[in-house]
Amino acid sequence: MPADRTRATRADATSAPRFTPKSLSFLRALKRNNDREWFRGRKDQYEEHLKTPMLAVIDQLAKDFRSFAPELVATPKGIFRIYRDTRFSEDKTPLKTNIAASFPWRGMQRHEGAGLYIEVAPGWVWVGGGLYAPQTAQLAAVREHVAGNYERLRSIVESPGFKKSVGKLEGAKLQRVPRGFDKSHPAAEYLRHRQFLAFREFPGEFAYDATFYPGVLDVMRRIAPLVRFLNEPLAGTSRAHVAAGLHRPAGRPG
Repeated sequence: MPADRTRATRADATSAPRFTPKSLSFLRALKRNNDREWFRGRKDQYEEHLKTPMLAVIDQLAKDFRSFAPELVATPKGIFRIYRDTRFSEDKTPLKTNIAASFPWRGMQRHEGAGLYIEVAPGWVWVGGGLYAPQTAQLAAVREHVAGNYERLRSIVESPGFKKSVGKLEGAKLQRVPRGFDKSHPAAEYLRHRQFLAFREFPGEFAYDATFYPGVLDVMRRIAPLVRFLNEPLAGTSRAHVAAGLHRPAGRPG
C-alpha cells in the first residue's frame, strides 16, 4: 500500500467514531449498582459516555451502508432501551449492563427477518447478524430458499473474507435434516439450522481502540451478503432484482 494511502487509513481510524474508557467504567459501575435511583442520578453520564458514541457509530454506518448494503437501516431508533423487561424473568435487576443497537432490513421491523447487531459491554464487543428467532413460516421459507440456492449460500459463508472476519455460520441446529428434505441433500448441513448467525466477539477494550470502527465495519460488510440472502424469501427480494441492480451486492462476505 502506498505511504500516502497508509497515512490516510490511519487518520481515518483515528477520527472514526468509538467509545472511551469512561464508557466501560460506567457500565462496570452500573453492574455494581444496578438500581433505578442510582441510574437516574447519573443518566447524564450514560448519555455522554454511551448513547452519544453509539449515535455517532450509527450515523457513520448509515453513510457507509450506502456503498455495500443500502437495504439496511441505521437510525437512532435502533438503540435498545437501557431498561430491562423483567415481567417474565427471575432476574429482576432493572437495567442492562450493555449498550446495543440493531440494523434491520428496510421495509421490515426490527424483530422481523435478518439484520445486523452490535453490543458493547464491559467484557466484550459483539458484532454480528443473521436470523436469530424466525417464526415457523419464516424458517420454512428460508429453508426452501437454501435448498434451491445452496451454492450461493456456500459461496458466501465459505468465502475467504467471511472465514477470516467471522469464522463460520453459527446458530442452533436440528440433529437431523428437517422433514420434507432428503437427508442426502447437498445443503443438508445448512438445512439443519434453526438460526443462521455470523459474528465476531472482541474484548471490551476494543470499544475504545482506534481500530474499533474499521473493525466493526469490516465484520458488517462481510455479513451483509448473508443477511441479504436470508431476507430474499422474506422481503420479496429475488435473484432477478439483484441482477437488475435494485439490490447491490455487498462487499465480499467475511
